[in-house]
Amino acid sequence: MVVRTVETISSEDLKMMLVAIREAYGYDFTQYAEASIKRRSLYFMNSRTIPTLQELSQMLLQDERLFYACLREKTMKRLATYPFIKVWVAGCATGEEVYSIAILLKEEGLLSRSLIYATDINQHSLHQAKEGIFPMDLMKTYTANYQKSGGQKDFSKYYMAQYSAALFDKSLRNNIVFAPHNLASDQSFNEFQLILCRNVLIYFNQELQNKVMTLFYNSLCTFGILGLGNKESILFTDKQQFFEPIDRKEKVFIKTS
Repeated sequence: MVVRTVETISSEDLKMMLVAIREAYGYDFTQYAEASIKRRSLYFMNSRTIPTLQELSQMLLQDERLFYACLREKTMKRLATYPFIKVWVAGCATGEEVYSIAILLKEEGLLSRSLIYATDINQHSLHQAKEGIFPMDLMKTYTANYQKSGGQKDFSKYYMAQYSAALFDKSLRNNIVFAPHNLASDQSFNEFQLILCRNVLIYFNQELQNKVMTLFYNSLCTFGILGLGNKESILFTDKQQFFEPIDRKEKVFIKTS
């Protein structure tokens, strides 16, 4: 069987994928150098025999609902055993994932004894995340994701519509700390029971992935939980032997020692 190598990616297709990633997860790569993103995307596609950018987009975007269903069903009882829960959303971008985890903790009765640290290298993105304002036309998609991931209430209760924007409930932000942090150079700053860093590592080379995994290992308590994107892995890192999968498909792991 001959495997065809992908050699080019059009600028238009790349832009569409990056915008879709930004709207789905809040990670904004649209200002990154196009040549670098193309090069990394081509390498990733060819190493995993992904024939088109459209298929790569589908792979990156399909796991949102399943991931949060996994967190709700398989990790909340573990987190509930702690008297106080510290969560780190690393590479939070404009904050969609931060508010998602805040809502999940609230519905499980855990938000009042939780503190969520939302960090990113981009100060502009952090400001947007702190404001908690998102385009109103995305709420339909977010509502569907919420419902299919096991949401327990009317999602519209968590935000207020203001013309073409949706403002998330300020009470969700009472337990969130927004702060700058560079995964490539900054150190561990606390001990956490849950760390989420999804669809960020895929843009790092192997050396930097290994460095970041060491950072997460040092930042998690024993039996703490790590959530990655569904195309990311702890394999081939120095710390892989210290983690066991809670859900191998959704890339949720527990630190065993």
